[in-house]
Amino acid sequence: MLKELVEYIVKKLVDAPDSVKVSEICGEQATIIELRVAQEDLGKVIGKEGRTARSIRTLVHAAATKEKKRVVLEILE
Repeated sequence: MLKELVEYIVKKLVDAPDSVKVSEICGEQATIIELRVAQEDLGKVIGKEGRTARSIRTLVHAAATKEKKRVVLEILE
């Protein structure tokens, strides 16, 4: 569910939604969600001073807390 949430939010932000790739890695302590976007869309996902990325992480953290999970969102180039 968290993977789909990240994918939905990011696809609405970027110019090339087909290039959005989200993968989920489940570990013992936490789940890592890796996000890859096109190089030209990276700035839109990160936002000015990282505000957009911070907002996405806040939403994911809130959804994970509801499911009693620990999630880390990594934005990869």
